[in-house]
Amino acid sequence: MQFANPQEAHDFLERHPEVRSIELMLIDANGIPRGKLLHRDELLAIYENGRPLPSSILSLTIQGEDVEASGLVWEVADADCWTYPLPGSLTLQPWRNVPTGQLQVSMHPTQGLPATPGDPRHVLVRAIDALKADGYHPVMAVELEFYLLDKQRDANGRPQPAVQMNGVRPQAPQVYGVYELEQMQPFLDDLYAACEAQGLPVRTAISEYAPGQLELTLEHRFDALQAIDEGVRYKRLVKGVANKHGLQACFMAKPFGDLAGSGMHMHVSLADADGNNLMASEDPHGTPLLKHAIGGMMATLNDALAIFCPNANSFRRFQANSYAPLAKSWGVNNRTVSFRVPGGPAKSRHVEHRICGADANPYLAAAAILSGIRHGIKNQIDPGEEIIGNGYEQARETLPTDWLTALRNLENSSWAREALGEDFLKVFLAIKWAEYRQFMGEVGEQDWRWYLNHA
Repeated sequence: MQFANPQEAHDFLERHPEVRSIELMLIDANGIPRGKLLHRDELLAIYENGRPLPSSILSLTIQGEDVEASGLVWEVADADCWTYPLPGSLTLQPWRNVPTGQLQVSMHPTQGLPATPGDPRHVLVRAIDALKADGYHPVMAVELEFYLLDKQRDANGRPQPAVQMNGVRPQAPQVYGVYELEQMQPFLDDLYAACEAQGLPVRTAISEYAPGQLELTLEHRFDALQAIDEGVRYKRLVKGVANKHGLQACFMAKPFGDLAGSGMHMHVSLADADGNNLMASEDPHGTPLLKHAIGGMMATLNDALAIFCPNANSFRRFQANSYAPLAKSWGVNNRTVSFRVPGGPAKSRHVEHRICGADANPYLAAAAILSGIRHGIKNQIDPGEEIIGNGYEQARETLPTDWLTALRNLENSSWAREALGEDFLKVFLAIKWAEYRQFMGEVGEQDWRWYLNHA
């Protein structure tokens, strides 16, 4: 695990004498940033000596409640565990009313014990290192869909799309509508400016398949860990910029039962140490390596589904003809399958993993994807025949469609224990089972409000 050099802090403080506060954030198992707001005078000490955070910070439900069964609360006396800054994560938060910094930390491998195994970023680091040890360098990019909503609910207490610049609340999907993007220009202008300030490689903006739904793409990175770090920080940024505009950015998988869900599409390929794409081929189907990668992701999909779809609401996204896949399927240039090989030049050949909801933790999703790929390569798993045409009509093996089955599959998976780490899996499952019991017992199956403010 590489941590940042103290010179970063010196340079930042010198460049930004106006900054008085720095948001320190650690990403928990649900992908939620948790931490503290620090004074600038505390910054340098974090780089030099680390910053203790309680072990329980990595044992919280999506509502921020302790999960005693995680083993990170009372039985370890809610011990202080040392975190250290991640390189390049010290930036400004341009959406704040007063100049404010942002710093992401991660648990130290030894000084962070006993909480270190519960840090989801460590899970991804291990998955990347395992592939690199085999001679493969994962290249990744994250695409996140989200809804831009009013903070005020409608007369029935339900969320509603944000009013556009023209004073109209959108009702029709208007997918790919450029006029709709124009009507969100103040928000998008601030979002792009904030991304530039934080060094995030955000590119194309798209009006997605529902009123108020957007997607902005992030560039592929040869360093997969950098790509996922950027995806995590981008999500934090979108929420911050939306809040500045009096709006809510919602990454819930299915906030509206009758509208499209929001996914997190993960693009992945494998390169050699020099950056040459090992999946590159003039054949649109890619190389045998690409097919084995798909085969591995398909073989481990049921075991990993509770990672890709971590909440009850996640499974409501899986509906036919909704651009959310329903089966273990793959195809070329086909958006009705789970594993899509996009078109394009030979050197860009890669796989788009389309299973994850936007509510998934990017670190854990990427770790499960890369571990599935490694499983497929090591065992030379054939993905079977590709789907040509409408994948919804040709589903051969459909995915589980409920949270309970997905959690049981993850709990009973020997592959998951090896891929994600037994210690991490204990923490994660303790959290998700606690959420499941609360959801079913206290919240009620039909109450989407439980996740709306946290996804």
